[in-house]
Amino acid sequence: MTREPRSGCPIASTLDIVGDRWTLVILRDLLNGKSRFSQFLSSPEKITTNILTDRLATMESAGLVTKSAYQERPTRFEYTLTRKGEALLPVLHEMCHWANVYIPGTWTPPASFMARKPR
Repeated sequence: MTREPRSGCPIASTLDIVGDRWTLVILRDLLNGKSRFSQFLSSPEKITTNILTDRLATMESAGLVTKSAYQERPTRFEYTLTRKGEALLPVLHEMCHWANVYIPGTWTPPASFMARKPR
């Protein structure tokens, strides 16, 4: 599932991994303690199951998350951020700051999220 980057541009290469409308939202949820499929589905953005399945697989392939079974019948998985995934936290912090300044009506992120440091 890993694709070649479009170019050597670091911005384009990063967007090849996290530039869709859902991956950063899933990362946000992981950073805020969600780890299971049903928890991601309960987020206010209402991601569909097929898109969530695809994005989690892409994130795993890119090395942003690992998955492990927590239940056998039926098999269900939980997802954990890797160091590589966790390293995107400052990007999400800056996106929150920017949105709060320039997009009226955006939510103020929880202080615990904004104070969190990458591993």
